[in-house]
Amino acid sequence: MDTLVVVVTAVWTMLPAYIPNNAAVLAGGGPPIDGGRMWGGRRVLGGGKTWRGTSVGWAAGVVLAALLNELREPVSDLLGVTVPGFPGLVVLALPLGAMLGDMAASFLKRRSGRRRGAPFPGLDQLDFLVGALVLTAVVDFPWFRDVFTPPVLATVLVVTPLLHVTTNAIAYWLGLKNEPW
Repeated sequence: MDTLVVVVTAVWTMLPAYIPNNAAVLAGGGPPIDGGRMWGGRRVLGGGKTWRGTSVGWAAGVVLAALLNELREPVSDLLGVTVPGFPGLVVLALPLGAMLGDMAASFLKRRSGRRRGAPFPGLDQLDFLVGALVLTAVVDFPWFRDVFTPPVLATVLVVTPLLHVTTNAIAYWLGLKNEPW
């Protein structure tokens, strides 16, 4: 598989997982998912994980995956690379897994005593990625195996942290985040 195919496949297939957390930040607010509950003297997830942000983030990823399915042929023709389509369960799983991975990271951050927004290197850059990949593999392993070949998976693991740092810096610059990580 040549480099262009690997990079295009990696970015294309992960777009529905990359968008949800950004959309959640923009739409956030409202009641927190944990309802303010405490565990071990700390919030379960914290005030940053809200029902509105999570539902809007998931919906944004689903809409994007559906849109990418519609654009698949023209984009493939334009780039000269066949981009994969997203089967029904994958349309739902990639963005939902991203949101669940982010929630799991918040849970771990609260357990480790970190405040909302505090950096947790490694976890911050890969939480949503791991959630998206795991849930997608669970719901449609044959598609996952065919699309996420070792070179594509390696590219995703390199590109994702770079995109994460870049989008967080932009969100910080726009005043949407308190810290640029």
